[in-house]
Amino acid sequence: MTTGAQPRTPRGRTALHVGAMVVAFLALVAFSAVLARLTLAPSHASADIATANLRPGSSLRQYAEDYTFLAACKQIGGNLLLGVPFGVLLPVLVPRSMRMVRVIALTVVVMALVELAQGAVVEGRAFDVDDVILNTTGALLGYLLLGRSFAHATAARPARPVKPVKPVRRVKPVRRGRPRVRRRR
Repeated sequence: MTTGAQPRTPRGRTALHVGAMVVAFLALVAFSAVLARLTLAPSHASADIATANLRPGSSLRQYAEDYTFLAACKQIGGNLLLGVPFGVLLPVLVPRSMRMVRVIALTVVVMALVELAQGAVVEGRAFDVDDVILNTTGALLGYLLLGRSFAHATAARPARPVKPVKPVRRVKPVRRGRPRVRRRR
């Protein structure tokens, strides 16, 4: 009879990891649908003013100069928040080695593709390198704040090898006193 929590078995650990991967994948699919709806919807109101930005920092300067403080915070904060789910969910899906680099690289690729699609086919939207940088920064923050912990908590670990049991050596007791003399018959 045991009391308290049972230690996780390797099979239970693997099931937890697979379950976490499925949940993370489904959450990424749902997030991708939300991302597409937010970023790939036409903006007819800004069709005349949308221009591509290939210089890092240019949009940020524009936010500081032309926008109110609240509007600039919404623009910058929104772009940061769009990257956070990548930093939280991707670590569960990507292999352990160089996990942070892979998460950042995947985020850069996905966000650059979204920005390219915006600039190429969506009316009133344009490619902005600052958006890619802010999204990637958001993914990095998400990774550092939560993603590492989630990935570590749900990672499948190999079972520890069982140590072989060493046979117990019996020690003969030492008799004290006179030595025992065997009698001959």
